[in-house]
Amino acid sequence: MTDKQPDAQQDLLEALHRQYATPGAGWRLRIRAWRKRTLWRGVIGFSLLLKRLLDIIGAACGILLLSPFFALVALLIMLEDGRPVFFRQIRVGRHGTLFHMYKFRSMFRDAEARLKELQQANESSDGVIFKMQRDPRITRVGKFIRRASIDELPQLWNVLRGEMSLVGPRPAIPGEVAQYTLEDRRRLGTKPGITCFWQVAGRSTIPFKQQVQLDVQYIESQSFWIDLKLLLKTIPAVLSGKGAY
Repeated sequence: MTDKQPDAQQDLLEALHRQYATPGAGWRLRIRAWRKRTLWRGVIGFSLLLKRLLDIIGAACGILLLSPFFALVALLIMLEDGRPVFFRQIRVGRHGTLFHMYKFRSMFRDAEARLKELQQANESSDGVIFKMQRDPRITRVGKFIRRASIDELPQLWNVLRGEMSLVGPRPAIPGEVAQYTLEDRRRLGTKPGITCFWQVAGRSTIPFKQQVQLDVQYIESQSFWIDLKLLLKTIPAVLSGKGAY
């Protein structure tokens, strides 16, 4: 046994010498590393292409099919509280890029002005995001469209424009991002989306820190199939209305 062990070590040393110390070994290693990098970039690029195709097809079909429904929602909003029908707000996208996100307006027109008065009633334990289950700024139509997540549907336009994706972390407002820790900022590593892990797991009932953990988990494991799975899970989550306010 002892005689064979030195022989095995010697064979290993000779094999390593042939591979790394012979003329041309450095070039072979560089070529091998280049092949691996190229293959990995190809896999990543193909995955991003599939994701973008899913976004374009899904958003375009959604806008076309839901156009009559959009018109009905717009009419209900105008009948209760006049114009504007849409609410436009600056949000933070991938790598900190700012963009205008669209929603159906679910609050009264003076909602932003009244926000400061309600900060003391913030039900979010971490204080980074503002959440209030019985927010007096929400209209009657707004309560319905928020519960069914109908107010988020105009974001299909953001998806079509490439500012958002169907699946990804929810886009934050700049004021929230300013309070992020380095760990929290990891959720800015991909395009924001309409739905995500915590949207199908409980929405507003999920604490902010857990939202970040789930977003980072998605970024580290995202794939075409995970996106499809989350889109399918979004349907029963929306119908249940759990955590929507």
